[in-house]
Amino acid sequence: MDHDAAGSQFVVSAAGTDLATYVYRPDTPLEESPKPYLYPLRTLSGAPVGVYRPWDHRWHKGLQMTWSHLSGDNFWGGPTFQQGAPGHGYVWQENHGRQVHRAFEPQDLGGSEVSVVQSLDWISSRDEVWIDETRTLRFHSADTAGGVWALDFTTALTNVHRAPLEMGSPSTHGRPNAGYTGLFWRGPRAWTGADVIADGGHEGDAVMGTRGAWAAIAGEHDELDGGATVLAYAGTTSASTPLTWFARTS
Repeated sequence: MDHDAAGSQFVVSAAGTDLATYVYRPDTPLEESPKPYLYPLRTLSGAPVGVYRPWDHRWHKGLQMTWSHLSGDNFWGGPTFQQGAPGHGYVWQENHGRQVHRAFEPQDLGGSEVSVVQSLDWISSRDEVWIDETRTLRFHSADTAGGVWALDFTTALTNVHRAPLEMGSPSTHGRPNAGYTGLFWRGPRAWTGADVIADGGHEGDAVMGTRGAWAAIAGEHDELDGGATVLAYAGTTSASTPLTWFARTS
């Protein structure tokens, strides 16, 4: 693992390939809700499996921990969905929160894996600290013969605000099939129309909103021959609301 001289990002490599860059002090416009992100993301063959600031959604950056509706604030980026608003219901507001890196705990860099524990503040649009987060990133299981590697992303969010926080998404605010929030990955544009399958036999658009242990998306690369599969496990949550999958390929 290599840190940059500015102390803003680190790179995890295996078998001569930079697999993931974690930018923990991003230079991001406020309207994109600044927060750490993992980008670039690559397979062991060097093929990209993410996109950064696509023209249609500049606030999408590889893999990020987000929240689209948090007590009126937007930790996702871009406009906020508001039911009944003109057009498609999205309105630009001065409600963008941000995630700010505090510190890393001592890091385990030995052997065949890298494990990093990070503390962050979630700061509201009114400059109040609302959430104390502990985030763990564990990069492991790189297998050149099988062409696979793994990332465990674990987070603990603690409300340090003076009042309860309401956590939601566009779907909880009235837009069907728009429950995007939480841990979010934007795939490469070459994967538009890619194959999606999920636990329980769901495929394609039918994966949207389902509950299950895993979901996977497979697509073909631009430039490099072949393709790849991203397999995501839902993991566990302490929340009373079950985890559901948000999946689009268009």
